[in-house]
Amino acid sequence: MKKTATLCALAAAALYAVNIPLSRLLLNHAGEIMMAAFLYFGAGMGLAVWGQAEQLRGKADSQERLTGKELPWTIAMVLLDIAAPILLMSGIARTSPANVSLLNNFEIVTTSLIALIIFREIISKRLWLAILMVTAASMMLTFEGDGAFTWNTGSLLVLGACVCWGFENNCTRMISNKSSTEIVVIKGCCSGLGSFLLALLLGEDIPRPPWICAILLLGFVSYGLSIKLYIMAQKNLGAAKTSAYYSIAPFLGVAFSMIFLGDKPGIRFYGAMALMIASTVVIIKDTVALQHTHEHEHTHTHEHLHGTLAHIHEHTHRHTHTHIHTGGPGLHEHTHDRLDGHEHTHGALRS
Repeated sequence: MKKTATLCALAAAALYAVNIPLSRLLLNHAGEIMMAAFLYFGAGMGLAVWGQAEQLRGKADSQERLTGKELPWTIAMVLLDIAAPILLMSGIARTSPANVSLLNNFEIVTTSLIALIIFREIISKRLWLAILMVTAASMMLTFEGDGAFTWNTGSLLVLGACVCWGFENNCTRMISNKSSTEIVVIKGCCSGLGSFLLALLLGEDIPRPPWICAILLLGFVSYGLSIKLYIMAQKNLGAAKTSAYYSIAPFLGVAFSMIFLGDKPGIRFYGAMALMIASTVVIIKDTVALQHTHEHEHTHTHEHLHGTLAHIHEHTHRHTHTHIHTGGPGLHEHTHDRLDGHEHTHGALRS
């Protein structure tokens, strides 16, 4: 069972990682906003069909449905999920896909700092170290040219997507006890529709049917199916181990970009990648260490989805909460050690 779960976690990482190089190829046949729209349509529609299939098999999602109370958070989530993929597609069109794969790690920084500022979550020393390393690596990838202070526009757009997803992650956490499948379907279909209408308003052409089908399929595979495989793996491996396996996603993205697109990054890229690898190791150690501290306590799990972001919340009042977010590229895992019902220790994993 654990071997199957491990394969599911690795497959989830690989399916997500292939998104960036393939999106770059498909952007030759679709506008950036149209591309974002149909990617999200693919994820939303695909998981809607998946949910119906599970109902027919008697394995329907038993989690609570969204209600009017969650409407403000749901609207904010959808709006941010319109902006983020558009910025990402625009970034992919303007910079190296290998750069994009690594820059997605900046989502850790934005998610963690927003949680600190808005929700008063305490960030562990290890996470602060990881944040500094990710920020330094991101800055290395954001400048271009030798000896000249020149911004890489594509990299800045990707960082903008990470900021949007950081806010979106914190909105999604507010509805984390609701049906994960329903949340992803709403994200995909509503955000996809919003992007589609915006694309029409700005005069983008609708892609030809074969390319629409290709983009829908990529959206389902890289967002929808990847998420489902991640959840399946987590049920048998636990959140920390699953995230550790999934953390290879950005580095697989780099490898796929080199294989499919012939990317040949420069020296600065490899320096940034070394920092990203180091930050990932630090975060995994932080997450696993905190989880081991409380392994004797009762655990229950809540799943919610934003692209590829997962959070673990551990509290010393004998509860462990696991949150999975889907939406933007990559995956995070955050552990909160609650000491007295008010304080949190926050660790994060982004892949």
